[in-house]
Amino acid sequence: MDTLKNIILSTARQTIEIEAATLQDLRNSLDEGFVATVEAIYAATGRVILTGIGKSAIIAQKIVATLNSTGTPAIFLHAADAIHGDLGMIQVQDVVICLSKSGETPEIKVLVPLIKNLGTMLIGMVSNKDSYLAKQAQFILHTPIDREADPNNLAPTASTTAQMAMGDALATSLCALRGFSPKDFAQFHPGGSLGKQLYLRVSDLYTHNARPMVDPATGIKRTILEITSKRLGATAVVDTDEKVLGIVTDGDLRRMLERLDNWTDVCAQDIMSVHPKTIFAHAMAVHALEIMRKYSISQLLVVDEEEKYVGVVHLHDLIREGIV
Repeated sequence: MDTLKNIILSTARQTIEIEAATLQDLRNSLDEGFVATVEAIYAATGRVILTGIGKSAIIAQKIVATLNSTGTPAIFLHAADAIHGDLGMIQVQDVVICLSKSGETPEIKVLVPLIKNLGTMLIGMVSNKDSYLAKQAQFILHTPIDREADPNNLAPTASTTAQMAMGDALATSLCALRGFSPKDFAQFHPGGSLGKQLYLRVSDLYTHNARPMVDPATGIKRTILEITSKRLGATAVVDTDEKVLGIVTDGDLRRMLERLDNWTDVCAQDIMSVHPKTIFAHAMAVHALEIMRKYSISQLLVVDEEEKYVGVVHLHDLIREGIV
């Protein structure tokens, strides 16, 4: 059993070590050629088309997704499909990035002359600089590979790791050149939790909740009913102008019961927490979460620009939207 455990751990650790070394070699290989390639893609007026065969095709699809999500329009074209009718999707103003570890794959050798005949810019992402693809491409994204990470040095492992990292480096470099902002990112990711952190505001949340509210002289029974009926675990205490004076929470009620034997004459102002945490309606929802986490609370009173009480945002609202 120990022998089996040792085989598993040593193999896994060796794999990670080989791939880590591959990434370090990739980092050290970045030079003026990489800069020129990024600048050429940035200056192009068309799309970035990524193509490949086998595992390289799978990596190409991931790079396409990353480019699209960071502001560079990209599409995937399988190398086998390209030579069987799909070549028509390539336009002269596009940029084609062809992924191949060896640069000698038969499908790639067929595809490369067809791309060049279209007058389209060809970039080779290749490990072998002396390969057919490298010699035919106008630009090279070199992904040096000493060996694959599997015990037989055969399965695409370290080479695909290098390709994926090169794709990320390309996408992030273009992202920086385009001045791609968090607002732009949110536009391309409106349905995910990352996007919601960047565009969802408190005003998108609190309007769906009730607005529990009492004045300072409201009796304890009526205060409890207000908290219970509005189902937010608290009520705001406001003045005649609806400015926040305090908050009464479930916790305040429990502490009152622990402290007092007779509470029939108690009113809201006797037990409220003064200077409660508030947030502006226009604030980002993620900021509301930061405040809740910092002070270990589950709701915030929401105020408008005139600091009038307008509602409550609850931790459950943030959970429901996937912010947490």
